[in-house]
Amino acid sequence: NRYLQQRWDQINYENHRRKVNSALPAVDTKGNRTPAHIQLKLKKLQLQDERLSVVDRDNHLLASKLADIFSSKGLVDHRNQYHLRSLNANKRKHELLLVTHQNQAIYQRITSRQSEYRRQLWLDDWERTERRLDNISRYPRKPADKQRPSRKVKFAAVESSEPSASCRDSNTDSTD
Repeated sequence: NRYLQQRWDQINYENHRRKVNSALPAVDTKGNRTPAHIQLKLKKLQLQDERLSVVDRDNHLLASKLADIFSSKGLVDHRNQYHLRSLNANKRKHELLLVTHQNQAIYQRITSRQSEYRRQLWLDDWERTERRLDNISRYPRKPADKQRPSRKVKFAAVESSEPSASCRDSNTDSTD
């Protein structure tokens, strides 16, 4: 009995699956049909045909010209002897010359100018400052301290052939 019941259930299930597979939809989901005059665009086809005919005509003309060139035994002049010229080249040259002259004038003014720096004035000013420091200070500097600045200033004698006053003073102090 169980065996028959299982067999009948299996047959019913297979029939159900067959019916489900062969069933057609009850709801129309296809949408509206597109009219024929919209599907087939005659104007677009006509424009494409015209474009293709123009391209074909141009290709035939070009092919015939190439055939004429290759069939002739003459040489083709394919070199263009054109020199590129700028319309404002003269103006740019004039501006360049003007800037060059201005730069040269500035250079001349700079090189002809005397230096504003005078080293001797600086040295004299420093000596005056040192003397004031000695006068103001409670304990004057020792002779060894006075010799240090004269050692650092090695090229004071280069400006003048004689040694500077500070160098002479230090030399006389050290020999005494």
